[in-house]
Amino acid sequence: MEGFKVGKNGTVLDSVQLDVSNISLLSRGDGTEVMLQFLEKDKLFYMYPADNSEVMEFCYILTGKVVGEIDGQKIEFGPHEYFSVSGIKEPVHFEVLTDTSFIWVSTEPVFVHLSKEISALMDIVKQVEKKDRYTYNHGDRVVNYSIKIAKKMKLSKVQLENLNIAASLHDIGKVYISAEILNKPTPLTDEEFNIIKKHPLDGAEMLKGTVYEEAYPILAQHHERLNGGGYPNGLKEEEILLEARIIAVSDTFDAMTEDRSYRKAFNAQFALDEIKGMTDTHYDRKVVEAFEEVLKEEGIIK
Repeated sequence: MEGFKVGKNGTVLDSVQLDVSNISLLSRGDGTEVMLQFLEKDKLFYMYPADNSEVMEFCYILTGKVVGEIDGQKIEFGPHEYFSVSGIKEPVHFEVLTDTSFIWVSTEPVFVHLSKEISALMDIVKQVEKKDRYTYNHGDRVVNYSIKIAKKMKLSKVQLENLNIAASLHDIGKVYISAEILNKPTPLTDEEFNIIKKHPLDGAEMLKGTVYEEAYPILAQHHERLNGGGYPNGLKEEEILLEARIIAVSDTFDAMTEDRSYRKAFNAQFALDEIKGMTDTHYDRKVVEAFEEVLKEEGIIK
């Protein structure tokens, strides 16, 4: 029948795999999209203020549980519960408590922005993680830390979106580095370290020509340090984007608290104390203070 569409046996119009998140487009028309999304436990997602105040987004939980923070109050949602947003003034953050699936309806096209470009980039990140056995899920943890810091610091919608992309892809440039160098248990030679120092720009270059190009400078700067001692360009202080300064702290903390080829993991308090000892020279003081609040709230440190 004309105007009547059927989806059987899990058929979808299109699907995008974003690391551990899968989004399928079920239906679209007149600017409205109906999607099915799957998210793994401990992931974060956000409902952003729309440029058009008339845009409405609706989420209906099918399986699993999520918790959202609304006006400082945490509200949990489970199967057959739902929420909608329209005309909100600031982002609403949600954390996935268990593996979750939900129907997501938006009266403004959003699926096109997910595209296959980000899926292709995330495939490269997976290649890096396979090559460097010590960085499995490192990107996910850096994203979680970075977004929670950004929430504390009240970054804008655009900043949050670009930070999310840059944090997810921050090590993508390591795809050009050999596994021998990435997993070397002894100190790197100057030549080997020079190869390592190329990865921020190599990764940023992969964003050129994509819809995620705005995240280029964040990804390129995530190893810069306030005193100019970082790489690849030796930028200083305000020359370094705030988003890159956030990733720098998250990245360093996660690297210190996970095993590496050349040492065992440090505990969280020791890692934070080391980072605090380098505030104003390497790391942004306000970023470190916001991160300490996050770690205390989550019981990671006392």
